[in-house]
Amino acid sequence: MTRRVVVTGVGLVCALGIGTEETWKNLLAGQSGVAAITLFDPTCFDCRIAGEVKGFDPLNWLEKKELKKMGRFIQLALAGADFAVRMANWKPEQSDLDEVGVYVSSGIGGFDIIEREHGKLLSGGPNKISPFFIPSAIINLASGQISIRYGARGPNSATATACSASAHAIGDSFKIVERGAAEMMICGGTEATITAMGIGGFASMKALSTRNDEPARASRPFDAQRDGFVVGEGAGILILESLEHAQKRNAPILAEIVGYGMSGDAYHMTQPAENGDGAYRVMKAALKDAKLAPEAVGYVNAHGTSTPIGDAIETTALKRLFGESAKQVPVSSTKSMTGHLLGGAGGLEAGISVLALRDQVLPPTINYENPDPACDLDYVPNQARKASFDYALSNSFGFGGTNAALVFKRWSGK
Repeated sequence: MTRRVVVTGVGLVCALGIGTEETWKNLLAGQSGVAAITLFDPTCFDCRIAGEVKGFDPLNWLEKKELKKMGRFIQLALAGADFAVRMANWKPEQSDLDEVGVYVSSGIGGFDIIEREHGKLLSGGPNKISPFFIPSAIINLASGQISIRYGARGPNSATATACSASAHAIGDSFKIVERGAAEMMICGGTEATITAMGIGGFASMKALSTRNDEPARASRPFDAQRDGFVVGEGAGILILESLEHAQKRNAPILAEIVGYGMSGDAYHMTQPAENGDGAYRVMKAALKDAKLAPEAVGYVNAHGTSTPIGDAIETTALKRLFGESAKQVPVSSTKSMTGHLLGGAGGLEAGISVLALRDQVLPPTINYENPDPACDLDYVPNQARKASFDYALSNSFGFGGTNAALVFKRWSGK
């Protein structure tokens, strides 16, 4: 018999706030976290805007001597985990730590550290490279450092599936708990790629918005004048527990996770299949896992990156999934406010979907000003909206055609 799995904590750190409730408040207010880049000098770059985590001080979570051992993506993950653990009201002594796991993913990892240490190599030779270079940059050290902090000795892993990475981490963690291989998982994603190489690489692909003079209006998913995505940074961490474990320690239950789907496009290294087939199949797989018909879904947190091709293809997939009722299903892209966290996006947006269910309110898609005939669904334009719904679907699609979808259920107390 499979076990029920619930969400007891959400930790969000992004351009809209350092902390879950601050982020949520600003999302519902329709604020944009996108601004001019300050983490490096972007003067000569085509794209000079991003969704930076403003005012982030890692010393609020780390001792000074620890900083050199961790890239910014790990620091953000530790902050996100702290917010999630606090919301879940969990202390390590409440659990058998052999049954508490960590699964925190990233698309790229420590770009900031790679750039820094490469500079040392060029200027001073190999003896100048830090002994902490590798463990401060590799992707699984976000999971590793979180597990060390809390003493979590259960399953420990990290995926690197591009922009689907943290959705895969949450889905895989759901299945780990569901099958009894752990009682609790600290899971999600983190990313910190607002660096010269990160921004330069995506800009060279012509993937980024160049609306540099209006940063707050640059990320505009589904709008006819969208011209590319805006890179964001941050972390989105969830606490998943077996229902029995959560009830035993009288945890606050925010929602239940009931479905997880995976699919591959097998089409192109960066573009989704033109007919949206991969996106359609992953949503269908998640609903099948949840034993739900499409009409049960009351809200979709879209991948919605603000790229001309991607948004139109996701719309096509949603129409195929929902059929004639597609225009009645609210769909929003919170990337319009946070920017695109790449490998951290699925974690952030899963957390947002959980909060939407908890509070029965739909976050908006801001900057939706010019309707696009290819994108003609209900995108919850520009203002949050009260709603009554029981299921939320969260989409994540990554380079290489790797897709993930998660289904969350409103917690009814039963």
